[in-house]
Amino acid sequence: MGSKPTKPIATTPWHLILPALAVLLSFLFLVARRKRQAGRQGLLLAFSGAFLLGITLLELIPEAYNSGNPRLTGVFVGVGILLQIVLEFLSRGAEHGHVHTQTGGKFPLLLLLGLSLHALLEGVPLENNREFLLAIVIHKIPVALILGGFLLRSGLSAGASWTFMVLFAAMTPLGALAGRIPVLEHGHPYVLGLVIGVLLHVSTVILFESSEGHSFNLRKLTAIVLGMVLAYLA
Repeated sequence: MGSKPTKPIATTPWHLILPALAVLLSFLFLVARRKRQAGRQGLLLAFSGAFLLGITLLELIPEAYNSGNPRLTGVFVGVGILLQIVLEFLSRGAEHGHVHTQTGGKFPLLLLLGLSLHALLEGVPLENNREFLLAIVIHKIPVALILGGFLLRSGLSAGASWTFMVLFAAMTPLGALAGRIPVLEHGHPYVLGLVIGVLLHVSTVILFESSEGHSFNLRKLTAIVLGMVLAYLA
């Protein structure tokens, strides 16, 4: 059974618009409600991680292995996993919904750098994959809420907080545009393998961390199963 054909995104560049809107509207929601805490986003984060993992397994991995040298693609998947481990030294785990850092009122440049590199990479496969676009948009909402709550509590000025979020929001669309660079297009299966490694690390960490204290949580398990089922049906 062959993989289903990709579905090119129509004339409206939703792959550029929607990821940025997901970040900015989520932060605007926090600012408008004057909330420094993002609220309980655990269920949405677990659902988004499961959906992202499902799309990676069902859409991205078959595409990468069918269009390139399987062994070399596997190497790039491994490199992507290692790269995400390195990026998390900068971002302190913000990609999977936890911000383990303090700013002391200073602009968190390293946090922005780690998140930006991650967001650039995840933008590369967006242009011709509607399912992956949906997964990224869903994933960005809880991450932006948690990140935005952290910025509002950090003592940064409103201007600095908005600057951070606007720059972060722009990275995934920039990654989608970068995917059109000829050298990246030529090596698409291996660039995609790198992205797959990054996403496998992030999504599995989200699922592992969804079991607080390793206790059974029926609601989170339901959210995870729902995310995986919807990824299969997408």
